[in-house]
Amino acid sequence: MATSMVGKTVLITGATGGIGKATALGLATMGAHVAIIGRDSARTDDAVREIRAVGQADGFVADLSAQAEVRRVADEVLRKLPRLDVLVNNVGGYWDTRHVTADGLEYTFALNHLAPFLLTNLLLDRLRQSAQARVVTVASNAQSMGRIDFDDLQNERDYSGSRAYNQSKLANVLFSYELARRLQGTSVTANALHPGLVSTGFGGEDPGRTQRLLVPLLRPFMKRPAQGAATSIYVASDPQLEHVTGRYFAKSATTKSSERSYDEATATRLWQVSADLVGLHTPTPQ
Repeated sequence: MATSMVGKTVLITGATGGIGKATALGLATMGAHVAIIGRDSARTDDAVREIRAVGQADGFVADLSAQAEVRRVADEVLRKLPRLDVLVNNVGGYWDTRHVTADGLEYTFALNHLAPFLLTNLLLDRLRQSAQARVVTVASNAQSMGRIDFDDLQNERDYSGSRAYNQSKLANVLFSYELARRLQGTSVTANALHPGLVSTGFGGEDPGRTQRLLVPLLRPFMKRPAQGAATSIYVASDPQLEHVTGRYFAKSATTKSSERSYDEATATRLWQVSADLVGLHTPTPQ
């Protein structure tokens, strides 16, 4: 916490509770101007008031599972924040049963992967304008069990909550690595991380049977949200990481992600498919 973030502006998604709010509080304590995006206006207002007790904070409200909402909130962010030094893609969730978004897409894939993909791309120019900016994406070691099923990305044939979640977390890492490659030669870095097993309300909206049985047993051994936020805060703020990009972090240190996550052909294809799904045309890297 000795690192100063004075003069830096940070945007964090999914920051009304859990790891996201703990990340916001930690960075605000370090002097950052923190802006958060939450789905519920009352919870967002409450979180902003709590963060303002230790630093500067602004709040934006959007349901990031809907692409129109992502575009709207990106426009609001660009109007309100003249600079953006760090984007923390923290929003995410787990659903045991299959849900469909307003865009007709499977909810897990839409919120966990397509939302950060679209939001990051919409804010990239502002990040480039801010010297030494960072994109930090909260993934999970569930990525090690994931695979990208291009024949059934929306899990229409045989839905499994864990399979959908694992795929989305692998997508987070593939996205981070591909983004880092596309940003080579710029002042913007892109990294992903695993926060650890943290005691939050994660997955509480639609828990699976395994979660209902195991979480109460594991809760005494889980990290507190502030501990779970430590790696996010480290990757977002540590001055020694100013030029470090395309890496995966756990316990505030670089580590290897799964073998599948380093498949550049899969990453390139996922980028293009994602761009098509959100109606975004991005240039092909040279």
